Amino acid sequence: MEFQAFNLHPVIAASIKEAGYVTPTPIQKQAIPTVMLGRDVMGLAQTGTGKTAAFALPVLNRLMEGPRGRVRALVVAPTRELAEQIHESFITLGKQTKLKSITVYGGVNVNPQIQSLRSGVEIVVACPGRLLDHIGQGTIDLSHLEVLVLDEADQMFDMGFLPDIRRILGHIPAKRQTLLFSATMPPSINKLAHDILTDPVTVQVGNTAPPVTVSHALYPVEQHLKTALLLELLKHTDTDSVLIFTRTKHRAKRLGEQLEKAGYKAASLQGNLSQNRRQAALDGFRDGTYQILVATDIAARGIDVSQISHVVNYDIPDTPEAYVHRIGRTGRAAKSGDAFTMVCSEDSLMVRTIEKKLGAPLERRTVDGFDYTLPAPRKDAEFARPPREPRTSRKPADAKKSPGASINPFKTDHPGNKSAGRPQQGRPAVAGGAPKTVFNSSRRGK
Repeated sequence: MEFQAFNLHPVIAASIKEAGYVTPTPIQKQAIPTVMLGRDVMGLAQTGTGKTAAFALPVLNRLMEGPRGRVRALVVAPTRELAEQIHESFITLGKQTKLKSITVYGGVNVNPQIQSLRSGVEIVVACPGRLLDHIGQGTIDLSHLEVLVLDEADQMFDMGFLPDIRRILGHIPAKRQTLLFSATMPPSINKLAHDILTDPVTVQVGNTAPPVTVSHALYPVEQHLKTALLLELLKHTDTDSVLIFTRTKHRAKRLGEQLEKAGYKAASLQGNLSQNRRQAALDGFRDGTYQILVATDIAARGIDVSQISHVVNYDIPDTPEAYVHRIGRTGRAAKSGDAFTMVCSEDSLMVRTIEKKLGAPLERRTVDGFDYTLPAPRKDAEFARPPREPRTSRKPADAKKSPGASINPFKTDHPGNKSAGRPQQGRPAVAGGAPKTVFNSSRRGK
């Protein structure tokens, strides 16, 4: 079967050919005809299965007919990276359609988004937080919306976005086509699907097992030896591109720095980075500038790099579904890949749960020559403070008075205090008392 079988608009078919797409993936075969019929769809699929094109192509096909210059399709995604990836797919697949797509998320200047919305767009790919800001300020009109896509719904739930999603639903037409995609189907997502989908068709592809091209291995190790073992492992492994997962963003940042100090071309991807630095880390990982990318589960959503040779779980994931999702980022496009997981004694229950889901035990490995017996550093020694010098009641006779020593640094009327005259926090100063549009950039995942 080839893409011609879908009878897509000739302009879209030309874009598909130009992009080099020939044979649709399993989820595209199932989803595209159903979406083109106007049916609601519940799609169970992981990143890397081709699900973005599975909804992007029929959405583009639908928008070829009808008015232009108004928002007719909305895609909601949990992270900026995934939003950009989806947007790029719309641009590539709709290259000759003259349909306009924009991304809407926080952490960047809001004014270009407002200008694009005012100039007229048909497709908006958004993260929940900034989208709600636009809705609240009246800078986006969703009254003509025809198609809503919720992508990575389970991750949006994990990030606490479900209330935001329900608020968004209150601002869009009840009569619409809704497509919901999720890697897993926890009860919360099942209930959301029941509430927002009308007589949906369920499409399920590759949800229960990782790619057969991936080999798995567990590396038992004490927590304090993980970094040392990782460096030893990298030293003796032929790697091209390595994606390392940690449980926290602080650990991702610290591990990335440690790898850099060890001489590796490494970067970290975590929520505290500015959008420009996040994008630079992703782009560098894609083009080979960085050999290693360290990321959290949330930050890694949207990473679609086909040449990843190894996935390393520095910290074991919290669920077997998350394990399958992580390691599914290697072994793509019929290439072989390796998934290494470092496990401590307290991870034994999750290891058994993962093995049960996979239906087979995972191989345990050790690294030759590595000293697994090194003790953990003493916490009291690590955090001990140096002894303080005894205080004296008198200053040395030759001590000179500092020019500013008598000035209270917290006094607001001091000319050197930069906070003097600032408006109270949360109340923007506006000349003449005119109202000002204020966008909250502190929401998570924006």
